[in-house]
Amino acid sequence: MEFPLWNKFFIFADIIMRVPPLFIIDGLFRISLGLPDETIVLNSTDNDFKITSVLNTFAEFVPLVGSESFLLEYFNFEQQGYQMFIMIMLKFIVCCIGCIAALCTFMLWTKHLIIVYLYMISIGVIFISYWSNVSTIKAVIAYVSKPEYTNSILDDILHLNLTSIIKEGTGSLLFQNYILQCLLASIFCYIHFAPRYLILQKLLVMSFMTPSLLAIHPLPISILYNAPVFATLLPLAVCKFIIWYNGVLILKTIYMGYAHARNFISNYGLSALVETEWFRLNVPCVLRTFWLLRIGEEVVQILGNHYGDEDFSYYHMLRTLLVNGCETLTAVLGMTSIISLICHYIGCFFQWVLLTEDGDEKSIGTISAILFYILALQTGLTSLDRENRLVKLCRNFCLLFTAVLHFVHNIVNPLLMSLSASHNPALHRHLRALAVCAFLIFFPVSLLVFLWSQFSVSTWLLAVSVFSVEVIVKVMVSLAIYVLFLIDAYRTAFWEELDDCVYIIRSFGNIVEFAFGVILLFNGFWILIFEAGGAIRAIMMCIHAYFNIWCEVKAGWLVFMKRRTAVNKINSLAEAKFEQLRSLNDVCAICYQEMQAAKITRCNHYFHGVCLRKWLYVQDRCPLCHDVVYKPQNKEDCSTDSLSPE
Repeated sequence: MEFPLWNKFFIFADIIMRVPPLFIIDGLFRISLGLPDETIVLNSTDNDFKITSVLNTFAEFVPLVGSESFLLEYFNFEQQGYQMFIMIMLKFIVCCIGCIAALCTFMLWTKHLIIVYLYMISIGVIFISYWSNVSTIKAVIAYVSKPEYTNSILDDILHLNLTSIIKEGTGSLLFQNYILQCLLASIFCYIHFAPRYLILQKLLVMSFMTPSLLAIHPLPISILYNAPVFATLLPLAVCKFIIWYNGVLILKTIYMGYAHARNFISNYGLSALVETEWFRLNVPCVLRTFWLLRIGEEVVQILGNHYGDEDFSYYHMLRTLLVNGCETLTAVLGMTSIISLICHYIGCFFQWVLLTEDGDEKSIGTISAILFYILALQTGLTSLDRENRLVKLCRNFCLLFTAVLHFVHNIVNPLLMSLSASHNPALHRHLRALAVCAFLIFFPVSLLVFLWSQFSVSTWLLAVSVFSVEVIVKVMVSLAIYVLFLIDAYRTAFWEELDDCVYIIRSFGNIVEFAFGVILLFNGFWILIFEAGGAIRAIMMCIHAYFNIWCEVKAGWLVFMKRRTAVNKINSLAEAKFEQLRSLNDVCAICYQEMQAAKITRCNHYFHGVCLRKWLYVQDRCPLCHDVVYKPQNKEDCSTDSLSPE
């Protein structure tokens, strides 16, 4: 009982430790990695902006070209431009190095991550000690610099004149700093990774306590001012020594990680490495924690600054959180993980309604997350202004929800087929599946009615409409096949036309899906050319054209050709007469059903035409004797060949 609890605690701690690097990356993305995100505009005013044309500017400067002041200003401007460019590049390089360092920290093993955090805590302890000593020394200097004060704090303490010290608050401040410095010194001595020599440990404690001890002595103000700085020299030297002493080990660890990744890729492939690291780092939980903490911080800021305002409303706060929740790539990743979790539980809900235990609901969350992130990159959410970002985000949510409806159909469709074909007498399971189908029909219809009544015609509305109608068509096709299978299940005789009816209905659904895919391709091409281009959108259009159009057409054409070939082969076989079937008095060897009509192969075996056609989809040999079912024959063979039952 205790082990799972501790295990959960360590998993939670591992997740929390990986969140700060994401905040660092997010902060660097917020400042655009040091690159300027504002354009320089000439002749700007407070209310409007006027762009001065190049020709007008050139005409104004032509008379001044020969003057000395123009040359000095020109070269000065050119020098400032170079300096600005160099500063921007330096900021960009530093931000990129910071991103790489934060990403490497995020990917460390847990034991290495703990070492990094302990080292960072030791650095933080030094700075906290410095800030506390500085504030204490300033208060002591302000106290002893008063004209009426002639003694030192040590004299007052020795003469037990504690009233003035306590009254001014200096005594309590010194006492608090003593306690804080003792605590910080204990923490630093406990967590630093330098050799723990006894003399070094004592010197470290003294370095933390020195400014507080010197503050009570009658020393010059310059010494007191510089005491906090000199007190940090020994702890900082210890930290630098740790870096230099373990530098080779750090480089060796990085190289071993690189060698491990390269060896893993060579043995199992890149996808296996990504999947392994994804589960090791627990990326979805880390991203969800990061995004929730980020949103929680903004909620606290909004409530703290605007809660008492007259125009404050939770609706505006929700809009602000949605807009700020996808302003950087890391924030979009965090929102994606939240959406993945929501879609996963939507899949679990429909699995519970349908009383199934398949694993499709797990893929719903993953596929929904990938789809949402691709939509975010395709629409450029992070580069839009606040209003357009909110509009695009809501449109992406709408598209994502229609995709979730497709995923739900993928769950209910095989259940319908199994219920109709297995003579399942459980009426409540049929009703549950039909209720989900009714939802998949009526909800897209309601959504289409609402969208077409509230918005004007646009490419986005066309895409949502196509996806919604496609869901309706898929559900209608599934219901039609479900009804056919139910009818066949309760028939006493063999239904040879069932396969043709199912094929026609599925072909109709596939043709409609193909037509919708072509419509979406042209719709995306229109958006790419006239509305919002981009490399990501072009790549996604190519992927859509290949997988959803070309591959589907190719697969459908192969199925059609196989079916036509099988039909031609079946039609070339002789039809069994009633006297032959009565003398045979046997069942079909494929479906084990009685034969009211049958086809006779060249090896004199009898099968249902439909069953034999399905068999020919797989192979061309007889199911019983494995002889070739169909052989081209000449007219002489046809006239002399006589088929008789065995």
